[in-house]
Amino acid sequence: MEIIIATLVVSLVLAALLGFLLGVFKKVFHVDVDPTQEAVRAALPGANCGACGFPGCDGLASAIALGEAPVNACPVGGPSVAAEVGKIMGVVASAETQVAVLLCQGTLDKCAPKARYNGIKTCKAAKLSVNGTKLCDWGCIGFGDCVAVCPFGAIHMAEDGLPHVDYRKCTGCGLCVAECPQRILTKVPTARKGAIALCSNRNPKKAQVIKDCKTGCIKCGKCEKVCPKSCIKVTDGVPIVDYAVCDSCNECVKNCPTKVLALVETTVKAV
Repeated sequence: MEIIIATLVVSLVLAALLGFLLGVFKKVFHVDVDPTQEAVRAALPGANCGACGFPGCDGLASAIALGEAPVNACPVGGPSVAAEVGKIMGVVASAETQVAVLLCQGTLDKCAPKARYNGIKTCKAAKLSVNGTKLCDWGCIGFGDCVAVCPFGAIHMAEDGLPHVDYRKCTGCGLCVAECPQRILTKVPTARKGAIALCSNRNPKKAQVIKDCKTGCIKCGKCEKVCPKSCIKVTDGVPIVDYAVCDSCNECVKNCPTKVLALVETTVKAV
């Protein structure tokens, strides 16, 4: 019994001593936090996804407070968070909502695999080992690295072998864009209007493109010829659109023989 009482007394004394020391250390090593930084941190969504390029929301809040990052640096928060942070910092925030778009239509029925793949089931591994699993070296590999990295559950792999974006959930954080080894995911403003090429095949040989994928860009240049604004040009094997000029006339979309082109406003379902 005496041992138990002695143990309790010693434990209480140690606890009191440790509590006292912690209080002293807190005062000695206290670092004043900038109230502006705290206000900015409170305004951020708290996703801690790292899409802003900083180590979580705390890192971004510190950078914004120090003037090392713009007030609209959080892609997850969007315009509303940018506006709130702008008020705290005393500046007018301009931010546009963006979402991820897949620049590939090479579904399993349109783009066949090279052979049976027995390696590690990730896009990065397949890219490094055999330069992708499909006949098109530029197409979606289909193992879902983008799905795994998305912190918002906005991408899922469908039965057609391609990742599909849920625009109700996509925040435009860009993590999937950075993760894709094929570089066929891109961020597009939801307010954008005009044509977009849903193909990344840069092979200049028309016959090979047709053999590899039924919906690949064959570099025929017809989109250039029919565009009344001359705002589309096949560059490095891919149609590039000048959105400052394009007025969504749809001529290039209607005349594309392999249906590579589509209008952004019909492809991206803004919510």
